[in-house]
Amino acid sequence: MHQEQNKPLITILGPTASGKTAFAVALASKLNGEIVSADSRQVYQGLDLGSGKDLDEYRLNGQQIPYHLIDVVKAEENYDVYRFQDDFFDLYRKLEKEGKWVILCGGSGLYLQAALASEKMLEVPKNEKLRTSLASLSQAELASYLLKLKADQHNTTDLQDRERSLRAIEIALAQKESPKPVRSPISNYLLFGLKIERSKLRERIEERLKARFEQGMIEEVEGLMKGGLSAEKLHYFGLEYRYIAAHLIGELNYTEMFEQLLQAIRKFAKKQETWFRRMERKGAQIHWIDADKTQAEKLKLILEKIEQHGL
Repeated sequence: MHQEQNKPLITILGPTASGKTAFAVALASKLNGEIVSADSRQVYQGLDLGSGKDLDEYRLNGQQIPYHLIDVVKAEENYDVYRFQDDFFDLYRKLEKEGKWVILCGGSGLYLQAALASEKMLEVPKNEKLRTSLASLSQAELASYLLKLKADQHNTTDLQDRERSLRAIEIALAQKESPKPVRSPISNYLLFGLKIERSKLRERIEERLKARFEQGMIEEVEGLMKGGLSAEKLHYFGLEYRYIAAHLIGELNYTEMFEQLLQAIRKFAKKQETWFRRMERKGAQIHWIDADKTQAEKLKLILEKIEQHGL
């Protein structure tokens, strides 16, 4: 594990409340690595408890573990998956050049997908002129046109839903007209997932949610609203901000807000697990580790896999 080149990107993934951050920190401490967050909300300043930053966890045994792509933009700004991928690729090149182990940690499926993509994603704006020219076509005709553009189209939803068909056609045409794509700087990676029994995960989610309310999550959202963020903007920032904002403007009482938020987070965790299974169906090899094992046991398993990788 002392080789300085061709280190694989280490990715730690798993559903919310599975202990990803604490484990990634323990691994980074062991490898002298640095952590890159793959979370779509932790990039925003001021979104702390609601986004689960847990910045205290990045300090272990008196050692501050370096982390990246957290608190990089103001909440008023827009940050999307394209910008994340650009930032991540740039960071990876820098850290790799420095000989660092890079540990990607997160549960935002799109951000993980962007980070692990083999090439830079093409940002395609809405093409109103094209959409006008396609307006008279039936859904069957749109699907036929899409298949002519993209014979290997596998997503049946894009063939059945009009809006998705139009978007897929926009992207397919842009890809044909675009220059040669930029390749990812990542030559290899290892994926490790934390798995946890469903009932235990449900308990952990509730315990963590209660703790964050005790730590001041409602006050955090109040502060954001006083700072000028509307309830509509907070809706964009995800479940915690959406439900707490609804409570603060009088749409939900506390009990309604807590129960609805709890159920929504549990559903979100199931969606994350579905996303990871889809990654596997598409060929990703995820090495699953029991989240209930001790950090020492988990580290032993992951270091063995890295050794098997020849490092």
